Amino acid sequence: QVRLVQSGGGLVQAGGSLTLSCAASGLTFSVYGMGWFRQAPGKEREFAAAISRGGDRTNYADSVKGRFTISRDNAKNTVYLQMNTLKSEDTAVYYCAVGNQIVAASASTSLSSYWSWGKGSQVTVSL
Repeated sequence: QVRLVQSGGGLVQAGGSLTLSCAASGLTFSVYGMGWFRQAPGKEREFAAAISRGGDRTNYADSVKGRFTISRDNAKNTVYLQMNTLKSEDTAVYYCAVGNQIVAASASTSLSSYWSWGKGSQVTVSL
């Protein structure tokens, strides 16, 4: 059974930084691409960042490009999302997810390419 345990959310002032972590178990982590999505109150879940199985390909939503960095440590079965220069509009629940083979190869941005989800981490950015 796949399990994704998230950590690192919280409250931060605008302009600050946070790092989210997602530790995976129950799967061969190194063969799967991973992604981060987010969902703000009253809005649909949206793509934030993705990384291929080897970490050689990454994709970012335009809204976070240049501020967020996704990375992975296959030895620790963990994917990270480093978030810098946070804005109030980044406030959301953030979810890590395991992707299918399309994500593994190309870091797909499509929500439908992901099949297992973490429980979410609240990130609140205050003005």
